[in-house]
Amino acid sequence: MSMRRNEYAQPVGEPVPDWSPRPLPAEVTLKGDFCRLEPLNADRHADELYAANRSGADQRDWTYMFAGPFEDPQDYRRYAEEAAASTDPRHYAVISVGDGMAVGTLSLMRQDPAHGVVEVGNVMFSPVMKRKPISTEAQFLAMRYVFEDLGYRRYEWKCDSLNAPSRKTAERLGFTFEGIFRQAVVYKGRNRDTAWYSVIDTEWPAIERAFQAWLAPENFDDQGIQRRSLADLRTAEAAGQRQRNS
Repeated sequence: MSMRRNEYAQPVGEPVPDWSPRPLPAEVTLKGDFCRLEPLNADRHADELYAANRSGADQRDWTYMFAGPFEDPQDYRRYAEEAAASTDPRHYAVISVGDGMAVGTLSLMRQDPAHGVVEVGNVMFSPVMKRKPISTEAQFLAMRYVFEDLGYRRYEWKCDSLNAPSRKTAERLGFTFEGIFRQAVVYKGRNRDTAWYSVIDTEWPAIERAFQAWLAPENFDDQGIQRRSLADLRTAEAAGQRQRNS
């Protein structure tokens, strides 16, 4: 593909015709088969979230979070009240469809509607969600909302460069690694080099199809074990797209 140049023969980016600022993330409920995302509400969710987050063997999941761990329900409720009152980040609770319990949280943050950029962050999925379809679907619902309902161009994921599980999750979900911002943050009295990842709007259709295929009932056996991984489905989708374009 030839590079676009302006009247001074300088290389310039592709045009973005009819672009306008996007809406901000709102107090919406996003429904899936395994879970729904709804605006965080301390009165409704705090006690359930505290119990879910404390259900593991220890509190290691808070190591790379800016907040926590919380030693008692009252401390967590105060945190949840502050988070629920925020519009950037906009916090959502993950509600299990099976029992209606709040089992995790995430937020849409660093909102830049003028340029169509937003970050998913403050992801705290309790042990109840680990290695289950609900955790993947929660991420899918947020991503679909950003690209399809709000019309954003770029969806970011950032984490401590030492947070191996978070980096692995970003790659599993289809994010592209963009590099390390050195000494980007000081938190909990220590340095953070930040790893940056993103998905852009032109990549979303293929990623969305892979998500849908992975979440389909036929992709799980009688024990709930996946038949094909999300990465395999994305690879198959990419191969099919190349074949269609040839």
